[in-house]
Amino acid sequence: MSKHKIILLGGTGFVGRHLSARLCALGHEVTIVTRRRDRHRELLVLPTARLVEGDVHNPALLKDLFPGHDTAINLVGILNEAGHDGRGFERAHAELPAKVIAACRASGVTRLLHMCALKAADDAPSHYLRSKARGEAQVLAAADLQVTSFRPSVIFGPDDSFTRRFAGLVKLAPLMFPLACPQARFQPVFVEDVAQAYINALDQHQCFGQAYELCGPTVYTLRELVQAIADLTGVKTRIVGLSDGLSRLQAMVLEYFPGKPFSLDNYRSLQIDSICDCGFPPILGITPVRFDEIVPAYLGRTGAAH
Repeated sequence: MSKHKIILLGGTGFVGRHLSARLCALGHEVTIVTRRRDRHRELLVLPTARLVEGDVHNPALLKDLFPGHDTAINLVGILNEAGHDGRGFERAHAELPAKVIAACRASGVTRLLHMCALKAADDAPSHYLRSKARGEAQVLAAADLQVTSFRPSVIFGPDDSFTRRFAGLVKLAPLMFPLACPQARFQPVFVEDVAQAYINALDQHQCFGQAYELCGPTVYTLRELVQAIADLTGVKTRIVGLSDGLSRLQAMVLEYFPGKPFSLDNYRSLQIDSICDCGFPPILGITPVRFDEIVPAYLGRTGAAH
């Protein structure tokens, strides 16, 4: 594999931290943009990483940083916005990719790897999925760039928000846990498999201009996933699946709670099953691991990730 000079947006996030570590271990030079450099000391020790403080949404910053690199990776994404009208999703998922494309063209960066989401579509029911689709459409339409986009299902790993959040929530409801959209289906994918997909695609010319779905080998309902998390953390609780009407009502209430633990936009995204026709595309050469092979190793009986 050739050694690359990579600018990584979203490198301090869940997937970004794992991908940064792998890229640096392979000898690639990685520039990571972050709002708060001092909050990411774990990345400062990576031998070929450089952390730059700044706002990725600032076109002037991107114009200054992109020269000298040959590859850009955009992992920036949000699961909820501060408001309720979709503008936060649009800024993160559609406007930023347009700025990244412009920065690539201005600086001569030719390779662009992008993070989309499974089931993103213009007619999807949520702002999240529609904005993800608009961002991906822009990067794939940039015919002068060598673009690869990835569409993962829910991603899990030792420091993920998905299993950790539900582990904390079931602890707060030890007798009965009301679960919205219990029959929503997922194919959870391991974060290290997702990171490896980016690495394996990096120098693959056959991946240029392509978008790939990334899923684990097993389909679960949300109820099955939450029950597994409760069992692993030793919490004896009864999972009570809410009806569609009550699921929507729960979302309407919880989106005004601190941290927005569940929102109407989340509820709308859950109306579409996050599953793939196949796990990983053969060209990536990855056999994805199962959820139940990994999660017991890091989710302890106390309900906290190790």
